Amino acid sequence: MESEFNKVLGGIQPVDQSLAPRGQAHLDDLTKPQGSLGRLEDLALKLYLVQEGNAPVADPMRVYTIAGDHGVNDEGVSLFPQEVSRQMVLNFLNGGAGINALAGTVGAELFVVDAGCCGGPFDEHPSLIQEKIAPGTANLAQGPAMTREQTIKALMLGISLADRAHADGVKVLGTGDMGISNTTPSTAMYCAYLGLDPEAMTGPGTGLDKKGVASKAQVVRKGLTANAAAIAAGDPVDILAALGGFEIAALAGLVLGGAKNRQLVCVDGFISTAAYLAAWKICPTVMDYCIISHASAEPGHKKAVETMGLTPYLDLGFRLGEGTGAACAMFLVRAATDMFNKMATFSDAGVAEAE
Repeated sequence: MESEFNKVLGGIQPVDQSLAPRGQAHLDDLTKPQGSLGRLEDLALKLYLVQEGNAPVADPMRVYTIAGDHGVNDEGVSLFPQEVSRQMVLNFLNGGAGINALAGTVGAELFVVDAGCCGGPFDEHPSLIQEKIAPGTANLAQGPAMTREQTIKALMLGISLADRAHADGVKVLGTGDMGISNTTPSTAMYCAYLGLDPEAMTGPGTGLDKKGVASKAQVVRKGLTANAAAIAAGDPVDILAALGGFEIAALAGLVLGGAKNRQLVCVDGFISTAAYLAAWKICPTVMDYCIISHASAEPGHKKAVETMGLTPYLDLGFRLGEGTGAACAMFLVRAATDMFNKMATFSDAGVAEAE
């Protein structure tokens, strides 16, 4: 499976920047002062390059909300019991969650993926993909959360999800997560990959008080110590195995697969950005194909994205996960494509340009 994974990495190519002047010339010719639609113009140009210099297309869109459980939950890092992950998967399938409402509003398909929930299989459902790697990870505070083999399997799961969407003509992907305690592995990943401090990066997650956040930061630090050898060695896959989770690794694979397939990937909040970070460390070229949808209200997110040199598109105070921020960013993708394709140009409209 590792050779298959390496083959995927070899297939990820950067966008052709030589196309940018033509796309920018079209944007500058639209009937508006140049640059007056700001980052919407940047987004349109990004999509133009992702889609190889063609008039950008937004549809179809699809969100994958990927679920998994975490052994580090035993350390008391969440206010919610672990069974909530499984209960929320059922809520997604019953159409009752935030991501159901927002994906429906933007017109994106939603699939729920069990990459590693505790317990056995779920009942079959047309919107459910059951590819459980294992029923929850090991406790990262005591050693590696996953084996390398499990991690590669989860990465390949995410790549297969992108491929499945590509086969269905999907142009834009959204990342979503569900997993009680998954802000803890995500925080540990930010610290390991970016050299950030656990106390500065650890936030309340599901609503911990100040004492709970301090205790959670110590669990993160404990995990960094327990996995110090893997972190020092610097292999990004081994760091993901040591500190991540099945749903996080699958989301990293979704980013890699989307880049391979030249799909735009709308990256959700704190957990999804940690998955993006892993994918970026594995293959830096993924930056050409991804946007950070929104600024999470989880405190460490701002520091992490700044360290990566990124700027989120929205800042709505979200900290739900599930893909909700990615779904909202899909509205911007639609707006960018319509601006590029539907606005008149000075050349065609007979409108005088600025002198």
